[in-house]
Amino acid sequence: MDKKDYDAIVVGSGPNGLAAAILLQQNGLSVLLIEGKREIGGGLSSRELTLPGFIHDTCSAIHPLAAGSPFFTSLPLEAHGLQFVYPAIDAAHPFDDGRAAFLMRSVQETAKGLNDEAYLTFMQPLVKDWPRTIVDVLAPLHFPKSPLAMARFGIKALGSASHLVERFSTKESRGLWAGMSAHAMQSLKKCATSAIGLVLLAAGHTQGWPVAVGGSYTIARALTSYFVSLGGRIETGLYINSLDQLPSAKAILLDITPKQLLSIAGYRFSSFYKSQLERFRYGMGIFKIDWALDEPIPFKSISCRQSGTVHLGNTFEEIEAAEQMVWNGKHPEKPFVILAQQSLFDHTRAPAGKHTGWAYCHVPNGSTLDMTKAIEQQVERFAPGFRERILAKHIMNTEEMEAENPNYIGGDINGGAFDLDQLFARPALRFSPYRTSAKGIYICSSSTPPGGGVHGMCGYHAAKRVLKDIFPTVYKKNEI
Repeated sequence: MDKKDYDAIVVGSGPNGLAAAILLQQNGLSVLLIEGKREIGGGLSSRELTLPGFIHDTCSAIHPLAAGSPFFTSLPLEAHGLQFVYPAIDAAHPFDDGRAAFLMRSVQETAKGLNDEAYLTFMQPLVKDWPRTIVDVLAPLHFPKSPLAMARFGIKALGSASHLVERFSTKESRGLWAGMSAHAMQSLKKCATSAIGLVLLAAGHTQGWPVAVGGSYTIARALTSYFVSLGGRIETGLYINSLDQLPSAKAILLDITPKQLLSIAGYRFSSFYKSQLERFRYGMGIFKIDWALDEPIPFKSISCRQSGTVHLGNTFEEIEAAEQMVWNGKHPEKPFVILAQQSLFDHTRAPAGKHTGWAYCHVPNGSTLDMTKAIEQQVERFAPGFRERILAKHIMNTEEMEAENPNYIGGDINGGAFDLDQLFARPALRFSPYRTSAKGIYICSSSTPPGGGVHGMCGYHAAKRVLKDIFPTVYKKNEI
């Protein structure tokens, strides 16, 4: 093979691009990481969006999957400045009557709070299996390392959230289940929506839902610091429009979605592969608000005041109806809202005595409708007096989300619709989802398995594929 400038080039520095670059550099390769923006991290970005001294996460805010990622947990990220703080309650789900369901580390305590023995019976085996199951769940389609544990998970995960809700017997457990499953960003009647709910519940019961101290960008900063300590190189402020802009390399890994992949590298691909990418479907978008607050959000429920994440939507039926409306291209008057309260637990996020709020709701892909009033009404519904505490706010519709991060096509932060068709065949049905049809070119974004979330496993598996294909001696020597 002709001598190249680098063994590998990674384009895009989100958690998956960073994970891919680190694994390749760990194995002795020369790696260049290129980021179009001046700031490393992609969705792991934090800045002052409202008032001076108030630090807001631009997208990713709470990190159960980062804390439990099989790859990230193998890295010395604490030595590179990463610190997590764990709320007393991982997630809460208030109802109109003032009560709230809540997720805690203990399955028993959670079931007791839900007043539902069925929750304990349902979740306890999955939580017990989770340390083994997570390796198979956060991976491409393969023969599992723990077949029985994966089978127990898969039987439940492939069903719809609307079907599986019948396993729970109280309003509280059904509501909690709705909020977890709605992270799938699709109709709760769709197959495999249960998978998202199960992963988030299991993650909460095993390692919790932490906040990154100082802002989510500290995760990216720690990953970057570790990569550079291994000898990796980084170039920022270089937006790649064509592969012809890149130095020569034996392998190119792209932390981008199919739309950008076609634009940047489509001229290198077969017509069949291009047609596969063109059929890739993006999912719901989000409308996001950040608030600078004079005081904490005055939730009626004490549980909500102690929770890092709060799901607003009332009953399972109400959330199911709202998500169905968005899936059908409409905007609900009472949307399902995901809200984070980082400053309650991380005091670096706001001036003394002040607080931040972070929230979004789902909207049709590409929507520019202002959902500020609808979101704030939902917060006020469960926290009367909330509006009086707002000092300033910053909003982002789907177009602005995509401008912030080009991977968020139409505001889709999951890297593509996460339905059964695209659960494993992301972005196309191939022997390896990370390979493109062009030799030496790979995709490593959340548009590949296992999909969205700050866990780095898409990048890890893509880099592993590169080592197998192009550097087999290195792969066998290090027994990856």
